[in-house]
Amino acid sequence: MVGLRRAKTVLLVLVVVISNTIADGAPLDRGPKGSVAAAPLGATVPGGGNAAAPVGAATTAPAGAKGSPAAAPVGATAPAAAAGGLAAAPAGAAGAAGSLDVKAAGAKGDGTTDDTAAFTAVWKTACEAPGPSTITVPKGDYLVNNIEFLGPCKGPVTFEMSGNMKAPATVAAVKPNSGWVDFTNLADFTLNGNGAIFDGQGSLAWKANDCAKTGKCNSLPINIRFTGLTNSKIIGITSTNSKLFHMNVLNCKNVTLENIGIDAPPESLNTDGIHIGRSVGVNLIGAKVKTGDDCVSIGDGTENLIVENVECGPGHGIAVGSLGRYPNEQPVRGVTVRKCLIKNTSNGVRIKTWPGSPPGIASNIIFEDITMDNVSTPILIDQEYCPYADCKAGVPSKVKLSDVTFKNIKGTSATKTAVKLICSVGTPCTNVALANINLVHNGPEGPAVGACANMKPVLTGQMIPPACTEIAKPGP
Repeated sequence: MVGLRRAKTVLLVLVVVISNTIADGAPLDRGPKGSVAAAPLGATVPGGGNAAAPVGAATTAPAGAKGSPAAAPVGATAPAAAAGGLAAAPAGAAGAAGSLDVKAAGAKGDGTTDDTAAFTAVWKTACEAPGPSTITVPKGDYLVNNIEFLGPCKGPVTFEMSGNMKAPATVAAVKPNSGWVDFTNLADFTLNGNGAIFDGQGSLAWKANDCAKTGKCNSLPINIRFTGLTNSKIIGITSTNSKLFHMNVLNCKNVTLENIGIDAPPESLNTDGIHIGRSVGVNLIGAKVKTGDDCVSIGDGTENLIVENVECGPGHGIAVGSLGRYPNEQPVRGVTVRKCLIKNTSNGVRIKTWPGSPPGIASNIIFEDITMDNVSTPILIDQEYCPYADCKAGVPSKVKLSDVTFKNIKGTSATKTAVKLICSVGTPCTNVALANINLVHNGPEGPAVGACANMKPVLTGQMIPPACTEIAKPGP
């Protein structure tokens, strides 16, 4: 009888344990035949405690063990334990690479050690992960040679920067139109610069540059290139002392650039600040540009572009073009430049096309709400643009300009000719409008004037200086 009671008690205990296990949603893990395996490390057991690891059991799965989580990728930061003592999913779980730290991958960030290999390693890991990945760049100065962060990637990648990147100071020939730091063929990419600096160390290159004489500058690297990006954001980065153009945005779609800095002295030759071409739906919102060439240049194939809140100077102003230098250029359509300050520059806002050009189109272009401060020729259309004396003199430009508006533009002109509009004699401009213009010149030559050639603008509102009182001539 006693034996029967004991058997019933044991059976009742087993029923309770099994019931609690099922209620908790944890399936029974059968070990050897007839036994129940110990609860895994960190699992909750009846009574609220955490189960201890079985005696002699390894607390981490061996590398490559079937069914075990993948080892943390190169440079990955281990996730913190979740509240309550439950372990967070390791890096690599659910297809994500997690957070990848370039210093954990071997980067020094001391400004002298070549850190190219570490950046290459973490990028490879991040780009191959199916889920979202973040690459972190801690404080420091990272010396990096020419590097390409190449996609397409399997999942979205975020570049989170607190440190700066630094190019070699040497002047070495590179492939034409190549870059120092390239981001290529990426979707849903984010670069959070947090004020990070990309230093091209270009002072030696400027001295060796013969751009002003020959126009041939392609042997030097562009500081940063964004090529083939889609649905991406570039935020809070600064390019300094580039050897050639600072920043190229090419073949992109739906890309936003915010809080961009460009910093180089006026003597830095052919260092366009931000060049945008062959792209659709780019927004440049907020930039401070100091350089030796155009602050912002807009190339062929650009459509639906917004440039807003740009401070430009020193430099050559904000330009559409130059256009028409090469065959098969694509139309420029739907460009808006607004709410900008241009100061101490050799031009303000301008459109420039080459004489003797192949046929081309630039239309629906608006410059509005712009302040000029000591700017030479604040408003300019120049369809006889010929900076290197190697164009077909006397052959009109075939780039057709139409529906161009200059509106609410005010300030001071450093030259007597504040407005110069030179259209092509062979392909005249159509529907060029001036509205609410107030540009003054206080030099000894007298008040500001407006000059035109091969065009008649549509005028509305205030007009200082009066439009087209002189015949515009090519040249400065």
